[in-house]
Amino acid sequence: MGFWDLRWDGAEVFIARNTWVVQFLGAELSWMDRRSTGGAIVFQDSAAFAHARMLGTGTLINKQRSTLFFTMSLIIKPKSECAFDQISLGEVMLRLDPGEGRIRTARQFAVWEGGGEYNTSRGLRKCFGYKTAVVTAFVDNEVGHLVEDFIMQGGVATDFIQWREDDGIGRTVRNGLNFTERGFGIRGAVGNPDRGNTAASQLKPGDVDWDHIFGKLGVRWFHTGGIYAALSETTAALTVEAVKAANKYGTVVSYDLNYRPSLWKSIGGLAKAQEVNREIAKYVDVMIGNEEDFTASLGFEVEGVDHNISNIELDAFKAMIETAVKEFPNFKVAATTLRGVISATVNDWSAILWHDGQFHESRKYPGLEIMDRVGGGDSFASGLQFGFLEFNDAQKAVEYGAAHGALASTTPGDTSMVTRKEVEKQIGGGGARVVR
Repeated sequence: MGFWDLRWDGAEVFIARNTWVVQFLGAELSWMDRRSTGGAIVFQDSAAFAHARMLGTGTLINKQRSTLFFTMSLIIKPKSECAFDQISLGEVMLRLDPGEGRIRTARQFAVWEGGGEYNTSRGLRKCFGYKTAVVTAFVDNEVGHLVEDFIMQGGVATDFIQWREDDGIGRTVRNGLNFTERGFGIRGAVGNPDRGNTAASQLKPGDVDWDHIFGKLGVRWFHTGGIYAALSETTAALTVEAVKAANKYGTVVSYDLNYRPSLWKSIGGLAKAQEVNREIAKYVDVMIGNEEDFTASLGFEVEGVDHNISNIELDAFKAMIETAVKEFPNFKVAATTLRGVISATVNDWSAILWHDGQFHESRKYPGLEIMDRVGGGDSFASGLQFGFLEFNDAQKAVEYGAAHGALASTTPGDTSMVTRKEVEKQIGGGGARVVR
């Protein structure tokens, strides 16, 4: 089991799996489970407690029990110890896009790959140059290998793709298809997935060697989400298995709630969504989701939201996040995009992030012109991950996320087509003047 050191106001902190062992002046004084306490350290030695207070390493919150509350940056493994910067778990489908037309009247489709979890890995690899991989499964046929080829073009490692034997007609296992309209003006975007009995939806606990991935190879960041968890009872169980394993080896876990009523309606609806997501949430470090996701998936209410979830009072949302992090003290970061839908092609866009007791707001993008909104939230998530992985800075994370998501909405397909330089130009207030 690997240990690594951090210096923290005179205290030497050793991180081992899910436990922080704190030492002052070479003597072990106490321990804490970060998932259950969220940053509180109880000292059994009063002299050590007094020394810690003198160093200013924490805030006294309980005189009787000698408890300190420590604030900290997100703890991320160094690149040198890990084979991958980020790995995602999710289904990757073949997206069929009728362009400016409708699915029901199309005569031709452009094809892309896409999946809510995978899109973050591709964005981190293609836009930001990080080494990423995806854990998923395909049927071993021409369609499966077409999607694999798209993944390879995006630079995402295919080491952990599992292949299932083709039964000839897809009676028992198949590859997922996603017919998606971009929308225009008053006509909203439309998604029509065809993903029943897919290979990825049949993955189950025990199918993936997480000890090899997180323990032997090493991963700095693991990402998955509520879309994949909703595909079947086995994918929900596999997601729980994965986040527990990532916790065990000190890998940061992010989770995008991504609530989709259509995925849950035949397997228990809202009640089942909350049961599954609240269990997964116990092991999440970075929780991502909009106001509808937090209310539907975790059961938190936001005051000031209309029935269409088109407008939200920012103060009310902040209050909800503060409630969420009290109930789930393992959350180190909670973040969301704030999208005001004026029309399918014009949105007000920004983002907000909570970390270490403070809220950080991104630059605002009012009246953002949209070519294809699908995947914008995933590009926000990958930009946020980059901000923490590269700088471990909450303000930079929300800025990179918002800018990457905004730019990804200006190109077709689920995945990002932009560069890091273009993202940083937007963060700096750059416009759309021609580049020559």
